Amino acid sequence: MKIGIIGAGNIGGNLTRRLTALGHDVSVANSRGPHTLTALAEETGATPVPVAEAARGAEVVVVTVPLKAVPDLPSGLFDEAADGVAVIDTGNYYPRQRDGRIAGIEDEGLTESRWTERHLGHPVIKAFNGTYAQDILDRPLPAGAPDRMALPVAGDDEAAKEKVRSLIDELGFDTVDAGGLDESWRQQPDTPVYGLQAGAEAVAKALTEASPERPADFRNTP
Repeated sequence: MKIGIIGAGNIGGNLTRRLTALGHDVSVANSRGPHTLTALAEETGATPVPVAEAARGAEVVVVTVPLKAVPDLPSGLFDEAADGVAVIDTGNYYPRQRDGRIAGIEDEGLTESRWTERHLGHPVIKAFNGTYAQDILDRPLPAGAPDRMALPVAGDDEAAKEKVRSLIDELGFDTVDAGGLDESWRQQPDTPVYGLQAGAEAVAKALTEASPERPADFRNTP
């Protein structure tokens, strides 16, 4: 598949490494420009591009930038993407450590990915947000392996969700359907499933144990 990755930090960089190794055609972008991605491109064979071009022709686009940077992404980002493009949001809200206060999340009660979706103007699938970046390299296993990790995947677009789940399976992980985007609070930071390195049964159980109340450490209320 043609895949665009916006953000070349730990998650974006390791997804670039794995997806290129699997034979996908990967374009990667970051806020600092293609010239800063030369080393990653030489390592992986990915194509460094400006952010505005990252989704061009892509069947899957991964948006893996700090939440506070989402409103700065160019408008019309997915105008030239492939029909039915699946957009993966890996983001998390860290109001005290990084993002500052986001009113839509704290006052309106939007899930983090719903807020991101509104800014992007395109449906998103929430995945990889609670995954350790190193696990993407170190923990993949074949389907059916007893110790295979599972990742929760939330979203409203069932076709896009299935495309994402298939890609995660190809990467070497099981998935658990975590419901629609308004249920994605179940996998936000400081929930039982966040950072959980376990199989599908344990992940499904952890999703049911989540509380809809935002933890105090992840609020920035005046």
